[in-house]
Amino acid sequence: MQLTRGFEQAACILALLATQNNQVPISAEVIHTRIGGSQTYLRKLIRKLVVAGLVRSVSGNQGGFTLGRDAQEISVWDAVVAMEGDIVSFPNNGLIDRVFDDVEPLANRGSQVLLDVFAEADKQYQRALQSVSVHGILVRIFESEVIPTVDWNESTTNYPNFTAKLKALLHEKRNELHL
Repeated sequence: MQLTRGFEQAACILALLATQNNQVPISAEVIHTRIGGSQTYLRKLIRKLVVAGLVRSVSGNQGGFTLGRDAQEISVWDAVVAMEGDIVSFPNNGLIDRVFDDVEPLANRGSQVLLDVFAEADKQYQRALQSVSVHGILVRIFESEVIPTVDWNESTTNYPNFTAKLKALLHEKRNELHL
């Protein structure tokens, strides 16, 4: 099973929002500038995240998007379902029953056994992704329980200052890790 490119983009959106100063929404324009691609498609992705409650839309002049709930409460599974819908890795199309129709009820039993095997695999996949939060991924990336935050909006309005701040923040984090 392979997730779509939309999931990867959604993961980037969630990472941007989880590392954003939570007092300041990220504008749609900034998200688009950082991720690229079709602005219309990106709006559809963000809409799916909003509908799922993972992202909150903030209206107004200083509006944009924030996380819909704490990054510790958003699992990777939540993001997968928001973008891909329910995962069923073996959709039984009845082919086994048609190919082996002359040996019923064994063909039907074979279909059921395969459905059961894949249903169990789907449950294990779901449990594995439910056990990992957006925050947990960031903890592993930064090797710290404290996730640094920035104002990603500055990345398009004052890029030199933003990159200098970001590099200083990451340098500070690296030094903390080596103490």
